[in-house]
Amino acid sequence: MLHILGARLVPNEQVRIALTEIGGIGPKEATQVCYRLGISENIKVNELTKYQIDQIERIIGQDYVVHWELKRGKRADIERLISISCYRGIRHQDGLPLRGQRTHTNARTCRKFRIVVPSKKKEFGIVPSKKKKFCKKKE
Repeated sequence: MLHILGARLVPNEQVRIALTEIGGIGPKEATQVCYRLGISENIKVNELTKYQIDQIERIIGQDYVVHWELKRGKRADIERLISISCYRGIRHQDGLPLRGQRTHTNARTCRKFRIVVPSKKKEFGIVPSKKKKFCKKKE
């Protein structure tokens, strides 16, 4: 297995297809990288030389925004929205939908990973009493 910029490339795939496994590199960018290096797009990954692999890593690292840089930029945008306290920032902070979706019955996907805070009664060892079932008296 070959690793380029944190992505595992399958040895029997063509280079232009294998490069799309790297986050931020699509089919068009993969073709451009191959063209700039003078590598055939149809060559298999396991046929690449060490020099060609280093060249691919260098070009992608210099000229393209890859996986972790995309995530970092996205997170910075969200942090900026939160810091200026705009509507979208507040919704991000509360873990609610941003774009006007219904929250009364839906929005489970954005609320499902909430941390459940235990109640104060359970923290101090006081267990709430069980509710008694009321039965009808026989007459």
